[in-house]
Amino acid sequence: MSSRDSDQIYVFVGYDPREAVAYHVLSHSIHRRASKPVSITPLMLTQLDGLMWRDRHNLQSTDFSFSRFLVPHLREYQGWAIFMDCDMLVLDNLAELWALRDDQFAVQVVKHDHRPKKGTKFLGQQQTTYEKKNWSSVMLFNCARCAALTPEYVNTASGLELHRFHWLGDDALIGEIPNRWNHLVDYDPDLPTDEISNLHFTTGGPYFDDYKDCGYAELWFAERDRMLYAGPNH
Repeated sequence: MSSRDSDQIYVFVGYDPREAVAYHVLSHSIHRRASKPVSITPLMLTQLDGLMWRDRHNLQSTDFSFSRFLVPHLREYQGWAIFMDCDMLVLDNLAELWALRDDQFAVQVVKHDHRPKKGTKFLGQQQTTYEKKNWSSVMLFNCARCAALTPEYVNTASGLELHRFHWLGDDALIGEIPNRWNHLVDYDPDLPTDEISNLHFTTGGPYFDDYKDCGYAELWFAERDRMLYAGPNH
């Protein structure tokens, strides 16, 4: 594990205006449980002028499908950072994920074998299947070892080249983190919440009417209500 920035956790969260509430509830869930200071940066396209110029692809389901790979550049290729999709809910102390950093790897992920059966997901978006699907939805970046992810590369490489980690040139540089840090709701088997550190509502979060009854939805709504609470301590 690297000691660099060990007392500060850097998190970048994908942001899409259609899921703004998801970003804020996720951020609240992180801060409420973290035992170390956490800096959370939304990857908003309106704030990435000059860094993200590629045209939107017809298979791109969110604004941050590709901008996630700018994280090492945004960290000036130094230290470590965590990327997370916004459609998540953290149930655990993020410092425990941060503690899994291993300098022998360039990136660390949950290595899912995710093969969706349905052809669509939230807001009628087309569902795609490819090798290493959902590996890039939670990434521990060892930024100094991700120098290939220049803005030029991120804007010109294909989606498969990015999401299948072709930019590393060697899959041995992809380390693994426990599945509990990227639990795919309604795909992975239901588990007690003490066995899950991060819920991923990958098909559609409960903030969409069509998915308000999805697995673990009650936990998301409880977190949202807690985030909105104003009053005496409780």
